[in-house]
Amino acid sequence: SDEANGKGIKAVAAKDGITAIKIKSGRMLLAYGFLRKVFEVFERFKTPIDMITTSEVAVSVTIDDTTYLSEIVDELKYYGAVEVDSDQTIICVVGENLIEQKGIINKILEALKYFKLRMISYGGSRHSISILVSSNDKKDALNSLNGIFSS
Repeated sequence: SDEANGKGIKAVAAKDGITAIKIKSGRMLLAYGFLRKVFEVFERFKTPIDMITTSEVAVSVTIDDTTYLSEIVDELKYYGAVEVDSDQTIICVVGENLIEQKGIINKILEALKYFKLRMISYGGSRHSISILVSSNDKKDALNSLNGIFSS
């Protein structure tokens, strides 16, 4: 079907200049109000978040405005170990109702299997999946995703 071979994808876009911040905290993450406290740090420094992923022990966010990065990191250290990855790119794959298309996510991830995927955000929108990669991998990752259209 068109969905299974990638024809459900309408566009692929990339946003450069992204910094990923991971806060790892086994003791705090499941605590009531933890995410609110993390978000308040970004709010205090008027720094919007582009992407977010969570697990049992960590929360990762991306920002494109690093004006207050050192201050943000200093405050986040109170909540856990903080890792910062600069020079990242968000690749966004857009399609009509992607969440309903069987096999489309497998095709996207298969196309990116040789790249280190720093974050994946899926489900916030029915029409897109966002993937964070090193900016060094951006061109090759986009070329690989282009293969979905022609297969």
